[in-house]
Amino acid sequence: MSIVGTFMVPHPPMIVPEVGKGSEKQIEKTIRAYEQVAEEIAKLKPDTVIISSPHAIMYADYFHISPGKGAKGSFADFRAREVRFDVDYDTNLTDAICDLAYEYTFPAGTEGERSTELDHGTMVPLYFIRQKLESFKIIRIGLSGLSLAKHYQFGQVIQEAVEKTGTRAVYVASGDLSHKLQSYGPYGFAKEGPQYDERIMDVCERGAFDELFDFDESFCEKASECGHRSFVIMAGALDGQSVKSKKLSHEDVTGVGYGICTFYPDGPDPERRFLDKYMNRVKEELKIKKDSSDEYVKLARKTIETYITSGEIIDIPDGLGEDMTKRQAGAFVSIHEHGRLRGCIGTILPTTPCVAKEIINNAISASTKDPRFDPIEADELMFLEINVDVLGEPEDIDSKEQLDVKRYGVIVSTAFKRGLLLPDLDGVDSVEQQIEIAKQKAGIVPGEKVKLQRFEVVRHY
Repeated sequence: MSIVGTFMVPHPPMIVPEVGKGSEKQIEKTIRAYEQVAEEIAKLKPDTVIISSPHAIMYADYFHISPGKGAKGSFADFRAREVRFDVDYDTNLTDAICDLAYEYTFPAGTEGERSTELDHGTMVPLYFIRQKLESFKIIRIGLSGLSLAKHYQFGQVIQEAVEKTGTRAVYVASGDLSHKLQSYGPYGFAKEGPQYDERIMDVCERGAFDELFDFDESFCEKASECGHRSFVIMAGALDGQSVKSKKLSHEDVTGVGYGICTFYPDGPDPERRFLDKYMNRVKEELKIKKDSSDEYVKLARKTIETYITSGEIIDIPDGLGEDMTKRQAGAFVSIHEHGRLRGCIGTILPTTPCVAKEIINNAISASTKDPRFDPIEADELMFLEINVDVLGEPEDIDSKEQLDVKRYGVIVSTAFKRGLLLPDLDGVDSVEQQIEIAKQKAGIVPGEKVKLQRFEVVRHY
């Protein structure tokens, strides 16, 4: 047996009449579509409903599967304590997913927090499903801060576990779309909001799951969506399958996007092994970038590849330009993988005799000692994007008016703390934002008086 159907649904608590108390009528189309989804799930007669929720337990580098035999919950936080849930988990399928994750050294399992309280991203779908289907178990899955590729791969793991156990399962991808669709909405308006909703609904209506990888991290953040990773796991759970897709509804009357689509597997289709295609495409693109990168980035890459594979620190290669071998300057090495930051460490002022040695030292630190990330492993090397920033001398300034978020980096400091942010970073659009992030990095509390410095960089790709 395999996954017999998957469903993309939102989770606004107001859609539950006991919570909305009449306000749910604003999204009547969404309610009707949700009821249709529940009816379709009931007709499939699943043993288990797998639900991925952005509001379940979430870790930066791990997919959490809710442990134990079951959980309870209610809409008490939304003034509807009388709407209660008591669910049983499918422990057999959970164990199968965990066993496969262990076998593949994939970062997923039941380790970590052991909350038995259901989140609203899980309860809203359950509210509709249990009106049409009486007996079923669930598996509740959290998202992670890992790449979209990892989310898709997790879907593949789930698919394989379902097939191995012979479970008749449906997958429900819980997630709202953009939260920034209307100026009167609770989160305001951003132009990326409507753009995201239009794109994601088009992709899902066509079942074009390969295009889910094309949503840039910065774009999704500006759109303030909460369901994209949930949808990507769902897509992975249908990997290699022909899919019949259908859009049931899309509304944005509250300033938040609510989209509902259905997807039914329709036989094997090797052309829809989208993770393989994506990885091959990424490898080709990165090879082109790697071949065209300058000597600063090639030095950083050689340093990282040598240190990760052998533990050896390279010597300064022969033939480098005098700017690298004779000049002293601070330098930052930034590493990205699948569009997400994987490590970034540097020096504001020079700490070594030359730029080349500065790059070598900081490349090793960025790849193995950034406290925000685990050390990079050998199987990641082919997917790394690397750039090097060589810093100019810091310059004291009197006010933020002397900054330019695209041209200058900023250093904020007090007597005992100092934070730095490089210029021209994705998602950093204003001087105020730039200063605030630098303060956060330094642990400087809001309102604390700081000294400002600016610096220019030469960025190497």
